[in-house]
Formats: sequence, structure tokens, C-alpha cells
Amino acid sequence: MRVVLAEDLALLRDGLVRLLEAHGCDIVAAVDNGPELLKALVEHKPDVAVVDVRLPPTFTDEGLQAALEARRRVPGLPVLVLSQYVEQLYARELLADGSGGVGYLLKDRVFDTGQFVEAVNRVAAGGTAMDPEVISKLLAHNTQKAPLAQLTEREREVLELMAQGRSNAAIAKQLFVSEGAVSKHTTSIFGKLGVHASDDDNRRVLAVLAYLNA
Repeated sequence: MRVVLAEDLALLRDGLVRLLEAHGCDIVAAVDNGPELLKALVEHKPDVAVVDVRLPPTFTDEGLQAALEARRRVPGLPVLVLSQYVEQLYARELLADGSGGVGYLLKDRVFDTGQFVEAVNRVAAGGTAMDPEVISKLLAHNTQKAPLAQLTEREREVLELMAQGRSNAAIAKQLFVSEGAVSKHTTSIFGKLGVHASDDDNRRVLAVLAYLNA
């Protein structure tokens, strides 16, 4: 798997390079600023980009803006954003076009190697990998909005776990219910959110996008 990495802190950048290489990734570029990130993404068209939100020269949203511009030039480019904070606007902006794998993790998740590598792989495969804390903040903001307001409390719990990239089996284990019950909840969620029949993986992504973009 070919990866472009953007992180301005040299120690963290080097650590991420070593971690990803240890799990079979090919780091085709590791950069520390927004302009170099955009250049690398357009040139290499990697399987996934792992991007810090705040990069030089502005240290505001340089990394995110470079990633968004790259997605405009390379539609569907998978992007996993790393941030020190829960920034709802950035999460929604990243998800706005609804194409390609996307993820948003807080930086402290990087220290859980298994979780981080799983998130990278999931986004590269076209899925979603959203930090539980980000999901929690967005859920609190969105629960009063239609059609999300139609969801039951249990359905919102299931959708929150779907947004984290959990399978039906993992959701069932987390909520102490059967997989059959989770399947019924997901079917109800798809119906209430107007996500029409297609392959199940695609419907899960569409449901999560409808939820996060509300």
C-alpha cells in the first residue's frame, strides 16, 4: 500500500514512517508543509494519505485544504486526517463530497498501533474511520436534525459505531445484542436516512456520510 504522509513534527513524522513501513506500507512521500503535500498527492496518487490538519506555512488548516484540493484533482483519493483537537467543521468539510475513503483521528490514537493501522487500511479500502470522540461531538450536534431525529436511541448508538468502522459482529459485541438485532437496526437506519438498496458496504458509508454531514 502506497502512502503519502504529512506531519510537521519531525519526531512524530519519522515515527509514523517507521510504524507504517513495519506494517508493509510503502511511504512514497513524507512531507512537513501544505504545498509539498499537495504536490506529492497529485504526483503520486497514493492508496491513502495520512494528513495532519495544521501544517506550515499558516498552521491553521493547511493540511486539510491541501488534501481537499488533491481530492478535487484526484477524485476519490482516500484521506485519513490526524488532528490534535475535535474540529467539527474540518470533519464535515472532508466528508462533503461523499467520495473515497475518509477518516478523522485524534493524534493520541496513533499510540494505539493496532487501531491506527486498522484505520489506515480501512480508509485505503474506501471505508470510514472516525474517532469516537469526534463522533460523540457530532452526534450531540446532530441529533435534533431531521432525518436523524427519527432514529431511536439504539439506532443512533448503532450508527455511531458504524461511523467508527465497526462491523455488525463488532457492534453486536459492543452493545451486548445479537447480530440479527444489529442487522434489523441497520436496515431501519438505511430506510430512515433514505439510503436505498446497493451493496451493504456502500450503504454503510452513505449512512455514515448522511449522519456526519447533517
